[in-house]
Amino acid sequence: MKLENLNIIIADDHPLFRNALRQALSSTFNNTQWYEADSADALQKLMDEAPAVFDLILLDLQMPGSHGYSTLIHMRSHYPDIPVVIISAHEDINTVSRAIHYGSSGFIPKSSSMETLAEALNAVLYGDIWLPEGTQIVPVSDDATDQMAGKLSDLTPQQYKVLQMFAEGLLNKQIAYDFGVSEATIKAHATAIFRKLGVRNRTQAVIALKQLEMEKVDLS
Repeated sequence: MKLENLNIIIADDHPLFRNALRQALSSTFNNTQWYEADSADALQKLMDEAPAVFDLILLDLQMPGSHGYSTLIHMRSHYPDIPVVIISAHEDINTVSRAIHYGSSGFIPKSSSMETLAEALNAVLYGDIWLPEGTQIVPVSDDATDQMAGKLSDLTPQQYKVLQMFAEGLLNKQIAYDFGVSEATIKAHATAIFRKLGVRNRTQAVIALKQLEMEKVDLS
């Protein structure tokens, strides 16, 4: 595989970081087409347009609409042929281990040098799993988070989007307007979501989704 003429998505909510990343990698990856997403919703819209086009997704775990590992789980479930590399300010071993457990092809701390980043992406594009030097992955226990991850992977892209909108506090009629469908359709989606997640209502569904979140990192 020649690492040229690639299509790579940078999914991160910080425009300066996306721009710096793209500029730093452009010299390494010739003739690459870069796509940007600043939220989980924007990433899904890119995937809806032409998922077969993309060779790699660089994903931040904490951009808007991405509840911790939820977007990673969703991407790996519905687009298994596209490798996802996590680029995160979280660098603790539990976060790295869960990211790999949920299907990430690599984990790159945001503190890494651009040379390290290029090395990591080369490795992933050639089919390897890349981790920071010296990283020792720990087993992920079958806890509530892991159980919810398995249930979340069963949601269709439409159901996942509806669940995200529940988490944003939107009403059924607002979601229906955004989707261009009837409220009855959204209620049907909700019923399917509740069944798949093993919950009774939207409040419980949002609580379940938030189990996949991580503690905030203080970058100040």
